[in-house]
Amino acid sequence: MRKFKSLVVVVDNDEQVCRAIKRLLRSSGFASETFRAVDQLLEMIDLTPSFRPACIVLDIGGPGLTGLDAHHRLADSGIPVIVMTARDEIGLREQALASGAIAYLRKPFNGQILIKAVQLAINGSRD
Repeated sequence: MRKFKSLVVVVDNDEQVCRAIKRLLRSSGFASETFRAVDQLLEMIDLTPSFRPACIVLDIGGPGLTGLDAHHRLADSGIPVIVMTARDEIGLREQALASGAIAYLRKPFNGQILIKAVQLAINGSRD
């Protein structure tokens, strides 16, 4: 039986993106859980104190709360956040990084870049 590293949560309203990232994370040894909306993740964190992901990969877009709104709400949790987006807006990267995001990934991105960002977020290194 395979022992997984830390739990990484993926939030994206596109089910195919969630599945693809989940497969990538699992193939790199990370346990993962996906949510289709930021509200679902925040509710899970609020209602289940034992639910503590090591890292969150968060799409900036999506229905309901935006990824940046959620990132602000998660700021005090100490959970590292990687933001991703398909949008190409001036200042969005700076806004995300200024709010404390570990990395900013523009879709589509190379899978190895995501894995390195997750490793950096969790371990503080790129091992």
